[in-house]
Amino acid sequence: MPSLPPLFKRVPRVIALLRVLVACTIALVLGAVFSAPDLDKIQAVALQRYGAKGADLVIAWRAMMTEGSHLSEPEKLAHVNNFFNRRMLFENDIAVWQQDDYWATPLEFMGKTAGDCEDFSIAKYITLLHMGVPNAKLRMIYVRARIGGAGSTKSEAHMVLGYYANPADEPMVLDNLITTIRPASSRADLSPVFSFNNEGLWVSGATTSSADPTARLSRWRDVLERMRQEGF
Repeated sequence: MPSLPPLFKRVPRVIALLRVLVACTIALVLGAVFSAPDLDKIQAVALQRYGAKGADLVIAWRAMMTEGSHLSEPEKLAHVNNFFNRRMLFENDIAVWQQDDYWATPLEFMGKTAGDCEDFSIAKYITLLHMGVPNAKLRMIYVRARIGGAGSTKSEAHMVLGYYANPADEPMVLDNLITTIRPASSRADLSPVFSFNNEGLWVSGATTSSADPTARLSRWRDVLERMRQEGF
């Protein structure tokens, strides 16, 4: 079996205190968010904010989760990935929210029917959790995505969702820019910066980063709080 790409492995030199703080903070909020999601409230909020179109998409989302409840985990990944990639438009935050960097809740994302890579990744993550995929198997991964051909030196910030069938396995990558779910080893265009879930923060081996984990995770906490208010 080929060894995992080193940038996708958990790096032991991550600052211990930062990881503990991240884990504790996110775990507390996640516990409140996912203890008892009120899907009827979520649908009602969608109708109030976004009208019938927004509510209809939430209804379709609920039906999708019900229909996929019996599937295996790999099948759930494809089921959820296809739902969002086929129904939602990829737009930047300036176009959708008139802000440089805004992380939308799944409800806001569906209400606008458009969003950027963070919004796709968050919506898929939350949905898979609701469908019973263990949180330990899911991480949101910040990457630098190469633009152009194999020899290009241009890249831009991007987020994908990673699924780890086992802790030592390479992740399967759910990406809004590519319809198929592929193993990380086949995504040479992606260079991971850091990843996170409620169990901790994983940082690449680089000494410098193009993204600030503290700032990014602050936005993540804000998303979780808004989700709690919406009924998640």
